[in-house]
Amino acid sequence: MAARGPALQPPDTPGGPAPREEHGALEIIPSPLRPPVRADERLFAWRGVNTPRASTIDHPLIRHLAEEASRASLRDGTLAGYGAGLRKFHLFCDIFSVREEDRLPASFNLLHSFCLWAPISVQAANKYLDAIRAWHLAQGWPPPLSEENRTQINWSLRGLANLQGNRRSRAPRPPVTLHMLAALKDSLDLADPFEACIWAIATCAFWGLLRFGEATVPSRGAFNGTRHLKRSDALFGRDLDGKEYARLDLPSAKTARPGEIQHVFLVKQGSLCPLEALQNLAARNPAGAEAPLFSWRDNKGEQRPMVRDTALKFINSKFLALGFGTTFGHSFRIGGASFYLSQKVDPEVVRIMGRWRSLAYQVYIRAFEQVASRHTANLAAGYGL
Repeated sequence: MAARGPALQPPDTPGGPAPREEHGALEIIPSPLRPPVRADERLFAWRGVNTPRASTIDHPLIRHLAEEASRASLRDGTLAGYGAGLRKFHLFCDIFSVREEDRLPASFNLLHSFCLWAPISVQAANKYLDAIRAWHLAQGWPPPLSEENRTQINWSLRGLANLQGNRRSRAPRPPVTLHMLAALKDSLDLADPFEACIWAIATCAFWGLLRFGEATVPSRGAFNGTRHLKRSDALFGRDLDGKEYARLDLPSAKTARPGEIQHVFLVKQGSLCPLEALQNLAARNPAGAEAPLFSWRDNKGEQRPMVRDTALKFINSKFLALGFGTTFGHSFRIGGASFYLSQKVDPEVVRIMGRWRSLAYQVYIRAFEQVASRHTANLAAGYGL
């Protein structure tokens, strides 16, 4: 049966407002070990939790001379560049939940993994490693890598560059897994208007392979009904087998031609069901047909479109509290595609669902290797969700 709509209309009893503040853009996790200083000050201001062995005799004059000599070892321009590389390293550690005690001193395994994730060339990798080496020395630790270690890392990076045909332009985004999605839901209050909207975005982005920017807006005043999803763009129907589904009609999309409407199809998914999430969104955040689809009522009763950075900041606060790493907007799309492929869904079906014009989505699956066991281990026992 054809989809009917609009589906997300106000219920008879409106949901109550909830207080919520806007959040800023995604950054590394704040820590007293990493005060907010300029890039050229990070080598000496950013510290670890471990204490190195003394490198001089225990005399205040000698210790002072050693510290001054260390600070004078690098030029100002080099310090700023190393500070940027050090920030990249800690961003990696935050994303993959690396403990503070494992960051300084850093192991070969950690730095090898960082280099596979971070750079776009062997040259860039060596710059990052130089920054981390300088940080170790500035903090009183010996260099973390031997020449043999550096040779092995360069070997891996050359092979990675050959496999990717030198097309890599950014570090791979880690995927959201099914168990992360379940943990996120358990941490939310779905009776809260804001958190109901967060859950609807998360489950629709994962199962519908949505780009995060297709479900959110850059700023509160940026909503435009000709470019962004509205309540009237969410339609419910039943397929040829009589199974319920939802269809989101995207007014604009990255791969769409001018005027072309692309469709996102969602079906029931047990306790992580996007259809139930959309229905709950409508119940907790009643709004008219022309209102933003993914919107929420603030403590003044005003309807507000979900801002991208606000959503990501809130989601990451939940994931970090649960012991997961930092996620990015594409992490849900990558996670959904990875999960479907791990369950032997036909790659052509995944391509259609994700609205890719080619098999370019396969570039996302580079991240799947990092979490393959989370998706595929003990399938016979079921997920228990």
